[in-house]
Amino acid sequence: MRAPSRLCLARSCFAAFCLALLLGNSPASADTRVALVIGNGAYASTAQLPNPPHDADDVALALKRSGFQVIQGTDLRQAEMQDLTIRFARAASTADVAMFYYSGHAMQFNGVNYLMPVDAVLTDEADLKRFVRVDDIVNDLQQAKNLRILVLDSCRDNPLAENLKRSAGSTRGAAIGRGLSKVEAPRGTIVSFSTQSGQVAADGSGRNSPYTAAFLKHIEEPQEIGDVFRDISSDVYDTSGKTQLPELSLSIIGKFYLNGPVSVTVAPMAPQAAPQPDPCAAAEAHWKAADSIGTLGAYEDHLARFASCSFASLAKARIDGLKEKTALAKPTGESKSFDGKWDVTVNCASAGKALGYTRVLSATVTNGVLHAEDPEPRTTNTLAIDGQIPADGKATLSARGTSGPSVYTVNNATPGSPYAYTIDAQFEHTRGSGKRNELRPCNFIFVKR
Repeated sequence: MRAPSRLCLARSCFAAFCLALLLGNSPASADTRVALVIGNGAYASTAQLPNPPHDADDVALALKRSGFQVIQGTDLRQAEMQDLTIRFARAASTADVAMFYYSGHAMQFNGVNYLMPVDAVLTDEADLKRFVRVDDIVNDLQQAKNLRILVLDSCRDNPLAENLKRSAGSTRGAAIGRGLSKVEAPRGTIVSFSTQSGQVAADGSGRNSPYTAAFLKHIEEPQEIGDVFRDISSDVYDTSGKTQLPELSLSIIGKFYLNGPVSVTVAPMAPQAAPQPDPCAAAEAHWKAADSIGTLGAYEDHLARFASCSFASLAKARIDGLKEKTALAKPTGESKSFDGKWDVTVNCASAGKALGYTRVLSATVTNGVLHAEDPEPRTTNTLAIDGQIPADGKATLSARGTSGPSVYTVNNATPGSPYAYTIDAQFEHTRGSGKRNELRPCNFIFVKR
């Protein structure tokens, strides 16, 4: 194993020659985004709801595509809802953007809104302590630095609320209203209910509720976030025959884009008469830097850039040797504990004139060996990540791919240019994090499904 000082020096040298690096998918800003998505439908003591589990699944996928780290739960009991809201509170405390989405039964009492777990009973007012208070969720959201979003598709007719109203008597029962109580958005927050406060919303007859169908239609559009939620409200109002108008409260300053407007600059082609530079001029210097690092990614990067130059055969030999060494390695039981399906979120901050971005990969770990790639095949703007995860979870991964639009590259590289870099990562049970080593800052979040 090389000494740390030598490795750091090698990486610094290697960075100087990485002139065609790019990652890019959506033009979303390189911020940290977290969402808690809950869909409760299988209620034991009241009417079951068919839509919420589908709503939660579809919303979670849409938010992942928009760069969110998603905590998801379906048909949650009281203890499970508490556990997920605690996880969300911790995640929101370090996030730039936080969103809470809930589909299921809810109710208001004395002006306070409550979300209902599937094992809830409601014989008297004391049972409300088993519910989740929306005020607590709003407080958790306020920890996020830039933008907080509360979405409640839960203003359905709730038979348990009527039971409580009857048991409370005429005096106390007056405190139990229809639907939900209005929530004013704190500063930097968007609050969206599926219908107006004090009203009930339709469940719909399709896979999703009318509100969630509109949410899914608009949430990934490259529009300013306030306009996105206004479009959602307008869509619900129109498709319901003007009978259901979502409650919307915004208190945001400036503009924010979950999926920003695309701006692509195409570099003009050089005149045919212009002299072409020697493609192997930098091959020797690049080879020395790549060989000093000694990783699969470094050698693959050299081969991609200088396939017809002097050191290409040496690069191929090094690649074959490292792959054979990985194949012969016998993973321990501990390293195999990472086996399974993973989601990988890549966040790269803006660097110089290069725009920041977020993209999501699908990964599989087999016998401790990770392979991540784009969910759908591409011809350009590709990315794949490979590497062995040892028993202690500390791994060096190799990334390689081809670039997309030039505005997302540090050096305005031509689309389709090959690139490669390394990632230092740490895995623990069902989660992991990593940082890119060469040229520009990028963070990686690994979440086991």
